[in-house]
Amino acid sequence: MKLNSYTLLFAFWALIIMGLVSCQKQNIEEPVTYNTTAYDFEIPYGFPTMLNIPDDNPITVEGVELGRYLFYDGRLSGRTNPDEQLSCSSCHQQQYAFEAGIENPNFKNGHPRGFNGEQTHHVTLPLMNLIWNNSAYGWNGNVFKGNNNGNLNNIEDIVRVSFMAENEIGTDTTTVVEVLNSIDEYQKLFEKAFGSSKITFKNVERAIAQFVRTLVSSNSKFDRYLRGEEQLTQSEMNGYVLFTTEEGADCFHCHGGGGNPLFTTHLFYNNGKESTFTDEFDRLFISGDPMDRGAYKATSLRNIKYQAPYMHDGRFKTLEEVIDMYSHSVLITPVVNPLMHHANTNGVQLTPQEKTDLLNFLYSLTDEDFINDPRFAKPNIMPGE
Repeated sequence: MKLNSYTLLFAFWALIIMGLVSCQKQNIEEPVTYNTTAYDFEIPYGFPTMLNIPDDNPITVEGVELGRYLFYDGRLSGRTNPDEQLSCSSCHQQQYAFEAGIENPNFKNGHPRGFNGEQTHHVTLPLMNLIWNNSAYGWNGNVFKGNNNGNLNNIEDIVRVSFMAENEIGTDTTTVVEVLNSIDEYQKLFEKAFGSSKITFKNVERAIAQFVRTLVSSNSKFDRYLRGEEQLTQSEMNGYVLFTTEEGADCFHCHGGGGNPLFTTHLFYNNGKESTFTDEFDRLFISGDPMDRGAYKATSLRNIKYQAPYMHDGRFKTLEEVIDMYSHSVLITPVVNPLMHHANTNGVQLTPQEKTDLLNFLYSLTDEDFINDPRFAKPNIMPGE
């Protein structure tokens, strides 16, 4: 078939147009990609393999680096006076296993005071090994997957609420983004971590959550004992037996034993420490179950040495006081948890020597490497300084 010049010209332009459309279609359908480095997260010996890492926020080296800066940067509160600046680290301090501690003169009995001068309702909880928490966060478990009340589902959402709460950092998402955009180095760090120098608060949440998920404590004396690297003393071993037996201190039901390296079930219990319930934000507030009156999270006993004061309201200043309560002052009520097997005798009735042994075992859960790990500390130089 013989083609005239008009036919050839038409075919030529048709091919050009088809090519342009094809390129445009590819540009629309192909996502923008950027190169990040997967964080080499090594699961410690004996720890669970099920991790809480959202699909839309994988842990990367760049994200963790950015999150560490953001965690410690008080400028994000939007206040120029250094004495008024607050950050995540203001209330979660490494020396106290990333909780507030008892010695800070600006806090009252472990309750941090936020921007408006009011203290938090409950004492802070430690930030460690949260990557293994697949149930709920908070003393009453108000943050959990599938919670549509304020979209409080995961660590990322805790970051948002902490920035906005007036009795915590007390700022707003717009101010945070404005501060970050004013610091050129942060724009570069966000581009490295998330592929764009356009800073969003969503990516602020993601970066801080990535850093928090790397806060792993796994090298206490007890860990080394389980790995066959070190022996417990006789007193520590006696305390371990007390910890893991119902006839002893009966701790393991709520805090786990040798088979649970997290030393928490991440569940909620009324432990018999009171018979009059005045706190409206207990587990009942979330679950609606009347049997959850006075129930709170069984926190991790790792680094418990540094977590004073104790209980949701910080009522006990020392571990000795806690052990005494479980030994002699447990109160039996209709809502005390059934796992409190010795409630009818007001406690496990430990002898003075048994109390000492149990205390020594609890001290063996101290991870000094975690408390002093430079990877988790405030960077020597912050962006823009």
